[in-house]
Amino acid sequence: MEEILLKYIPEHSVQPIIELIKTNAVHLKIVNQRVSKHGDYRKHPSGKHQITVNANLNKYRFLITLVHEIAHLVAIEKYGHQIKSHGAEWKHTFQHLMIPFINPTIFPSEVLPYIARHFKNPTASSDTDVQLSLALKKYDPPTHKVMVAELSLGSTFALPNTNRLFVKGLQRVKRIECVEKNTQKIYLFHPNAEVVLV
Repeated sequence: MEEILLKYIPEHSVQPIIELIKTNAVHLKIVNQRVSKHGDYRKHPSGKHQITVNANLNKYRFLITLVHEIAHLVAIEKYGHQIKSHGAEWKHTFQHLMIPFINPTIFPSEVLPYIARHFKNPTASSDTDVQLSLALKKYDPPTHKVMVAELSLGSTFALPNTNRLFVKGLQRVKRIECVEKNTQKIYLFHPNAEVVLV
């Protein structure tokens, strides 16, 4: 198990993660990329706890995702199935489980402030935290995609695998207003949406 985990998470996080996996009887599956989610937790009718995590994540995002999913398991086992998926019990559990990992032997020093801030009140997805997402993106393999938040005002971009062109507009509260070139309709984009600069 150690050899496999070393490919996916930072070296100094391997032993504590192995302990979490063993303690909670987790069956970990590393799967191909899913667009809609980084990871998933399920309790099978047999009672087996299965966690899946996307293989394409960088080591830091993989670690956060894995602990996120283990937090679902631990919270449900402790508080019961009636709790909200990303409610107070899960948040508290996630914070508690992440504490040993929030240190410079595991995360790069430039990422730690964003991690620390995020875990004061963790969200359902670290992707919704724009600053943390941008900090973690620096460790992704090179790609032709960029986040809408990284583009300058007035930039033209396309949605991946489409011919639809948009022009970046002003930031609203949580979304960025963009105009589709063909129709002149306004669409609201999440700052972390990955697009192709034209």
